[in-house]
Amino acid sequence: MAQESARVITLVVVDDHPVVRDGLRGMFDSAPDFEVLGEASNGVEGVDLAVRLDPDVVLMDLRMPGGGGVAAIAELARRGARSKVLVLTTYDTDSDTLPAIEAGATGYLLKDAPRDELFTAVRAAADGRTVLSPAVASRLISRVRTPAAGSEALSVREREVLELVAKGTSNREIAAELFISEATVKTHLTHVFAKLGAKDRAAAVAIGYDRGILG
Repeated sequence: MAQESARVITLVVVDDHPVVRDGLRGMFDSAPDFEVLGEASNGVEGVDLAVRLDPDVVLMDLRMPGGGGVAAIAELARRGARSKVLVLTTYDTDSDTLPAIEAGATGYLLKDAPRDELFTAVRAAADGRTVLSPAVASRLISRVRTPAAGSEALSVREREVLELVAKGTSNREIAAELFISEATVKTHLTHVFAKLGAKDRAAAVAIGYDRGILG
């Protein structure tokens, strides 16, 4: 029991609906290994709060009056914030999903996710692992069926590395799994990012689902 409560994951909740914020706070406060440090009603407030309170995870809605989630995610990334951003929204449309991940979100969940799935996703996000709900993953797969013009195919090894990244595997673990050095893993990831047009691990995974490379 002591092992479970050894690490408390801190959160900031950003959503324009007070009832949603209250519900999320109540849910997380009922679990011993989470602590909600603060709430914000729009992206601008959310950025200020996250920078000031430095939570492990920011639960971010996307469409909010006074400052949307995608701009807030990009601003947190620009400021070099330590916090991981987990999008929690009702929207899974093409125009919402990929921009949020490309802006720097670690994961993307829909608000109808069960409590246990949300808890698991927050823990994974706090560890820096990519989290995509099944509905969002399916959406991404159907969004782009063919590679973009001029894009290069991944090599077998690059595909293996991407598949392990999608499972939340760290560079060190990937190196051990594939019997290569961490430096080689980083080189493969650099090639994967360049070929997919992705700027980070989460975006590479999303595009991998987009193009049917993963799944």
